[in-house]
Amino acid sequence: MSERTDNGYAAGFACLVGRPNAGKSTLTNALVGQKVAITSSKPQTTRHTIRGIVTRPTSQLVLVDTPGLHKPRTLLGERLNDVVRETLLEVDVIGFCLPADQRIGPGDAFIANELKEIQRAKRRPVVAIATKTDRVDKGRLAEHLIAIDQLGEWDEIVPCSAVSGEQVEDVARVLSSHLPPSPGPLYPEGVLTDEPEAVMIAELVREAALEGVRDELPHSLAVVVEEMVPREGRSEANPLLDVRVNVFVERSSQKAIIIGKGGSRLREVGSNARHGIEALLGQKVFLDLHVKVAKDWQRDPKQLQRLGF
Repeated sequence: MSERTDNGYAAGFACLVGRPNAGKSTLTNALVGQKVAITSSKPQTTRHTIRGIVTRPTSQLVLVDTPGLHKPRTLLGERLNDVVRETLLEVDVIGFCLPADQRIGPGDAFIANELKEIQRAKRRPVVAIATKTDRVDKGRLAEHLIAIDQLGEWDEIVPCSAVSGEQVEDVARVLSSHLPPSPGPLYPEGVLTDEPEAVMIAELVREAALEGVRDELPHSLAVVVEEMVPREGRSEANPLLDVRVNVFVERSSQKAIIIGKGGSRLREVGSNARHGIEALLGQKVFLDLHVKVAKDWQRDPKQLQRLGF
């Protein structure tokens, strides 16, 4: 299907949904062509609605990346699900990501039922996207596509691999074909995201902190950028930005995991995050990281509000 050309241009919003770790953030980055969404091997890492912007000669697709829809166990989980539902009602097309290397399970059925409700209420087109096709052979992929077809009524089904890039352009084309006509792009050309820099910095720190740590941490980690100030006395030719960041965990034992023996792990987190932040901002950064305990913050409405949820 080709992109809509009633008046020569189509522009609008698409939302990628799927259970945690379905490849939504990696696909967002592949479609945009640059890293705008945090990716991690740990499920449940996306907290903020990150918009990636895909501009083509005849269309502009604004991608809204949401947390994974899941059966909530905490107040944070309930709030994340609410964020997803609100987003789904506001977009022009929904992409439902189902990883090819995992069998379709109760989590997918839960989301498919939510989408059926939205299709009934708002008549939103839903495109099923079989992600991570690079991880399976053709036989397994065929089985997966049949299972997706049986799961619900989709406007289209598209297989792709965000890692190898295979059929990523097809995903962009199909999603764009469901966008409304527009007099022109919604965002200026060259803009890849409308996410504030402080939020992206927090996400880069969060991603670095999650790499290679045990499974209990992803839900228990919140990152807040306290301040970003240019270092005084530096020349214009050689500026330095001081960035102070607090990483909040729920228990002292988790704080110990992030800091590591003699602070070794925290130094590694800081170094990895700093590289990403410097690439994002295009300047040298001094990153000042602090790990703090906010006991059971995921279940405490006051703490959730303080941490930005």
